[in-house]
Amino acid sequence: MKLSKQNKTDLLEIAIVLAMFFLIIVIYVPVAIWEEEEYFQDESRYRMQNLYDIEVFYSQLTGEYNPNFLEAMTLVNSTRDSTVADSLFIGEQKIYFNDKEFLVDVTESFTFEFDTTFGFKSFRRDTVLDTTLQIAVYMEDLGRNDTSFIRIKDLATYESNENFIAIVKEEPMKRVEAIEYYKTYLPDSSTYYCPLTNNPYQLEISEDGTGIQVSSPITEIIIEPRYLLFSFNAISHGLIKDGQKSWD
Repeated sequence: MKLSKQNKTDLLEIAIVLAMFFLIIVIYVPVAIWEEEEYFQDESRYRMQNLYDIEVFYSQLTGEYNPNFLEAMTLVNSTRDSTVADSLFIGEQKIYFNDKEFLVDVTESFTFEFDTTFGFKSFRRDTVLDTTLQIAVYMEDLGRNDTSFIRIKDLATYESNENFIAIVKEEPMKRVEAIEYYKTYLPDSSTYYCPLTNNPYQLEISEDGTGIQVSSPITEIIIEPRYLLFSFNAISHGLIKDGQKSWD
């Protein structure tokens, strides 16, 4: 059957559309797969870092690492809760859970270190009420009284000066101040598991108990089909040994 000129034109247009569709797939699908691979890698390394940090905090509290990560995490989280609830929960203390007693040594900076380790730095703008004072002070080098403006919180410093004379004027004021703070969370059991395989991370403590290593449970390359023509690939996400990360 001989195709008419119109039929040839229609077939050509269809071929062009299919070619463009295939080109879009070839360009964008691999990018989406790469992003997926990168997400699992970053999330896995993030969890390994948190796991390592939990063990470091546990070691600071008890003097040793714990091969039972979930128990170590519970103790560290419980200590943080106790320090927040009671500002005097410092020094040698006892914590009880799972019918066990744990002796911990809590430093004064524990809560701050915990929050900055397991937290994300953020900023907010607060409106602060303040007072500005105009004060009179005798200036010896000028041989006369002079005035200056100070914040009310600095008044005591100036009043202690023998050349201070008096407060001339007092004015309330408002100012916007950038406040730095940390959005903190308590690590949970998901920290212990690889987000891709759901297998626990490998936790190894040295024979003398002074070193620790956290490594990915992925020991062989993982290949999963995607969209018939493509595949998702993942290899070991690395390890952290005594604070040194393999991906740095």
